Amino acid sequence: MTEIFTSTTGFRQLTQMFLAIIFFHISEYLLALVIHGRVTLSSLLITKHYALAMLISVLEYIIEFTLFPSLKEHLWISNLGLVLIILGEIIRKTAIITAGRSFTHLIKIRREEHHRLVMQGVYRIVRDPSYSGFLIWSVGTQVMLCNPVSVVAFAVVVWRFFAERIPYEEHYLKQFFGRQYVEYAQSVPSGVPFVN
Repeated sequence: MTEIFTSTTGFRQLTQMFLAIIFFHISEYLLALVIHGRVTLSSLLITKHYALAMLISVLEYIIEFTLFPSLKEHLWISNLGLVLIILGEIIRKTAIITAGRSFTHLIKIRREEHHRLVMQGVYRIVRDPSYSGFLIWSVGTQVMLCNPVSVVAFAVVVWRFFAERIPYEEHYLKQFFGRQYVEYAQSVPSGVPFVN
């Protein structure tokens, strides 16, 4: 196990993974604080399922690094994962900043007076850029670690989560914004593959 920390590849990949996680969650928390003025720890977006998934991905990394060290030596794959992490962060944070107070981590079931339908910026390209960004970011963390099992698992689990969340959220958006939202949804894709 100590080989992971003495290996240049192992140290680099795990360090990048932990820095990506730390940056993601602290920046989510700080953006929520700046935009909304008050936040709770739930703004860190760390759930039991999320923590378990990340723990399993690190365990996969350690097992594969120990049994098949050459699997982790594909620098171009690892760097592609790093690019996906950065791209996912940019897309998600751009979405949050563009939406401003209309963005919340929890789905609102009652319209608040500051709610507005955001259709400019990155929202002109996809309806759910924060979800797209998170999907790209989460899969990117596993590509960067060269974790084949977790790449597939993260893609499937995160996709499924959003495939269920988007219709639920859009039910309320249709109530809040009526025909304007329906027309917007018909002309702009969700940004999550195979979720209309």
